Amino acid sequence: MSTDWWRGATLYQIYPRSFADADGDGVGDLAGIAGRLAYVDSLGVDGIWVSPFFTSPMRDFGYDVADHRGVDPRFGTLADFDALVAEAHRLGLKVVIDQVWSHTAAEHPWFQESRASRDNPKADWYVWADARADGSPPTNWQSWMGGPTWTWEPRRRQYHLHNFLPQMPDLNLHHRDVQDALLEVGRFWLERGVDGFRLDTANYYCHDPLLRDNPPQPPERRGDIPAAMQQHLFDVCQPQTLPFLERVRALCDRFDDRMTVAEIGSHDNLARMIEYTRGRDRLHTAYSFVLLGPQPRADLLADMMRPWQEGDGATAWPSWALSNHDAPRVATRWARGDAARARQLLALLACLRGTLFLYQGEELGLPQSDIAFEDLQDPFGKAHWPHDKGRDGCRTPMPWTAAHPTGGFTAGRPWLPSDPAHRALAVDRQEADPDSTLHLARRVLALRRAHPALRLGRFETLHADAALLVCRRVHQGDAVLAAFNLGEQHAAHDLGRVPRPAGEKLALHGAALDGARLHLPPGSAFVLPIDPWPDPAA
Repeated sequence: MSTDWWRGATLYQIYPRSFADADGDGVGDLAGIAGRLAYVDSLGVDGIWVSPFFTSPMRDFGYDVADHRGVDPRFGTLADFDALVAEAHRLGLKVVIDQVWSHTAAEHPWFQESRASRDNPKADWYVWADARADGSPPTNWQSWMGGPTWTWEPRRRQYHLHNFLPQMPDLNLHHRDVQDALLEVGRFWLERGVDGFRLDTANYYCHDPLLRDNPPQPPERRGDIPAAMQQHLFDVCQPQTLPFLERVRALCDRFDDRMTVAEIGSHDNLARMIEYTRGRDRLHTAYSFVLLGPQPRADLLADMMRPWQEGDGATAWPSWALSNHDAPRVATRWARGDAARARQLLALLACLRGTLFLYQGEELGLPQSDIAFEDLQDPFGKAHWPHDKGRDGCRTPMPWTAAHPTGGFTAGRPWLPSDPAHRALAVDRQEADPDSTLHLARRVLALRRAHPALRLGRFETLHADAALLVCRRVHQGDAVLAAFNLGEQHAAHDLGRVPRPAGEKLALHGAALDGARLHLPPGSAFVLPIDPWPDPAA
């Protein structure tokens, strides 16, 4: 096995507000997470990624940070965080935490000082620009939260940049002092024992210093909200980001066994992932939204595995997620509510080359929740209803106990409604059923942990078309054959030789191997450790 623990690892994402509430106020907390870590460990994951728990006005539920070194009282205290890390490490789990460094909350002391005048010590710590001659914003850049990315500040008589909510001003990472301050924040948490950082919106760190307008999207790519109507050439993904990423890597390398994973949202996701992680001077790994949107064709999924084994990509390392707190749950988005397909997708995720992120409840096959408008909390959902209901549907409370009115999440009123459909899939109910999705998740993760081929090996595509993917993962003397039918029709594939089993097979939804021929009904999966055979290209 590689000495880099993160390479090929599986990290379980915990959204603190919705995981477990220890104090009964309806909002999950750090003590609640610590109390459920034994369950997380039982899944067979390598660690956890904890979404923000820092001091925040909670306009964007923690991604608007007002104190980078403080724990918000809703979640507990620094002592609670230290206890969580200690318990995770006792169980052998790594702890990765979010770092939100592209922007802050407007309440952050840095911004309060910066906005006060044009000549204070932090005057240039945020992105400020003069109005155009007609008073309009400096550029045409559009926010994903809706509206322009610029808000007027009367104190300075300038606009400030915000790629998200107006109350989330963008830091100026072109400024060396800002970089230094953020690296000191990172050092603070590394010294508290965290094992790594998930870097929120890492490709948003730097903007075009010339403030050039973004060009429009071509008609065939034009979206239906303003931010999707332009090509994001100048507001994100600037080359000045790379030296800062190298500084982040250098900081982490001063500590033993730490890692960084970037979140990237870009029109060229794979190229940007490689750019941010190639070599040993940039980040350790990165993930993007490439698998958090519509289900790709099977052959396109195979194509996504290829760049990491050639050219610059051979020195880079990807991460993959099928669900997270910003995207509709994959059991609805890809599996369309079909429980068998949700199980297939767990097996598919376990067979991808890279580091994996499993979102809380994904191991239960939880579908997306449908939240009534009056119960919405997400500002994006409120602004875009009913065209887009926002992110609350993937953030509802984790169901622990089927018979409890809140699924055992809290003794109080939960911040989002507990979904009755989720309670039917609660942990206690699935623990009692050996054929449950939960037990399958443990089985596929155990298979991944047992086989270096799945964690570290090459991804060799044996066959791929619109619906069917057949691949082989190989690392030294270990090999695993895997096949998935993502389509609606029965599929078959002749391997050309009879594989010699080297372990127990995983056959889902009627998948079978007859000699050298694979038979795969719609929504099925077949995974089999095998004795390696010669490279077909040799």
